Amino acid sequence: MPRVHRRVTLELDAPGDRVRDALTAMPSDQGPVQVTWSVHPGATGGCTVTITGEATAEIPFFGWFFRPVLAGVLRRRVRHATAVAAAAATGGTPPDPPRRSLLAPPVEFDRDQRALIAAAAFAAALASFGSALFGQNLDAIARSFSVSNDDLGISLAVTRLGVLAALAAAAIADRRGRRRVILASLVVVALANGVSALAPSLPLLTAAQVLVRAAVQAVFVVGGIAVVEEAPDRARAFAVAMLALAGGAGFAVAVMLLPLSDLGPEVWRVPFAASGLSLLAVPAVARHLRETRRYTAIEARTARRGRVAEVIDATYRRRFLLLAAVGFLTNVFSAPSAQFTNRYLLDERGFSNSGVAVFRGVTAGVPGFLGIVLGGHLAEVRGRRLVAVLAIAVSTVCTVAFFLGDGAFLWIMATIAIITAAPATLAVGTMDAELFPTEVRGTSNAGLLVAYVAGSVVGLLLAGSLADRVGGLGRAVALCGVAPLVAAAFLVWRLPEPSGRRLEDVSPSEV
Repeated sequence: MPRVHRRVTLELDAPGDRVRDALTAMPSDQGPVQVTWSVHPGATGGCTVTITGEATAEIPFFGWFFRPVLAGVLRRRVRHATAVAAAAATGGTPPDPPRRSLLAPPVEFDRDQRALIAAAAFAAALASFGSALFGQNLDAIARSFSVSNDDLGISLAVTRLGVLAALAAAAIADRRGRRRVILASLVVVALANGVSALAPSLPLLTAAQVLVRAAVQAVFVVGGIAVVEEAPDRARAFAVAMLALAGGAGFAVAVMLLPLSDLGPEVWRVPFAASGLSLLAVPAVARHLRETRRYTAIEARTARRGRVAEVIDATYRRRFLLLAAVGFLTNVFSAPSAQFTNRYLLDERGFSNSGVAVFRGVTAGVPGFLGIVLGGHLAEVRGRRLVAVLAIAVSTVCTVAFFLGDGAFLWIMATIAIITAAPATLAVGTMDAELFPTEVRGTSNAGLLVAYVAGSVVGLLLAGSLADRVGGLGRAVALCGVAPLVAAAFLVWRLPEPSGRRLEDVSPSEV
């Protein structure tokens, strides 16, 4: 539990009543950051003002991360109160309220909301780490099993079949609850990666990764639904951003372990074994991950949940088809660009595994963090559609340039692409949950997941088959970049804008 204290004492040559009135006029809704003050007569006239700040928030798993955030917010609040008192003493104009930190929520979360979102984010971190291992260690796996680019493309495409199980899991979340699905999926990720660590062949490894892919998709889809349902109405994109930050941290750990592959031909198995040990963390997640209040309310009201007919009826059909098309087209490009980046750097740009780890750390570490933070903020204040259109277009162009470039250009384009891809993912991902009612939110997202993974399969097969025909992986992946540009130009604008509106107004229940 992060707890931060700060105290300032002022001696002011002014009547205490005037200073007291100015401090009383400050906004009182301060959330976990509380600033109190006292005004007493001074020893030599005037008054003595003591301003005390305290920040306390129970945030499971991530208290260490938010402690400096709370400290920064507290420092600005105390500084503002000090400036208000000083202005009152001199008769000056009171200062404007301090600006909100990008890492602080736009509105206050209660204790239960913080616990649920933190637990879902930790689950996302574990799942993201487990999911990233196959793609990050692709070259070492290829050498270990002596397979070609076509074999890898087929294997990566086959793992996308896990969407069938993820489809069932997401739909079950409408009938059995968000919590059960997230916890069960974490268990599957751990067990399947434990099997992957021992796999004697690429087919067995691929089969295990089908389960990993299914479970990870379920964690992110159902976890995203859970945080959207639980977050305050003006902080839904922020909550999804926190989930994405945690997922990015899990991915970053997988990248940091990539140099292990240089130590020996079979050392790539070690990170998979580490993911298997994440099974030990599931009980801790379960303690903090309660069911969402919106799902609990709909469960008590009706048994008519998860009906496919409601997703494709006259009210929600157009939304579903538009989101499915956007997801399909963007994944035609994002899947091969993500999965083949390491192999492209290794085979076509002469990087070592350690060099790839450095490259990914520099271009995706801080830039990815910045993109997620900015994306959550912009999607909340500028609207989901505008952010999605601009971010999809810019990130696609920069990624295409990366796969066609060389030298320093690789680093620059990859960095810009990572920064701008995050807002696109957050804006569209938040709408996936916002634009459907609680009773079918899991079912609708399961259907969208099928479309998204279909796009991934098409993109992976297309890039893998074109690589030898067009002169390498880089050009093959770049050709897939046409698809998301079509989505940004013609489809995203047709979606309703949910930002700043109550979830029940955006997607009213039909039961």
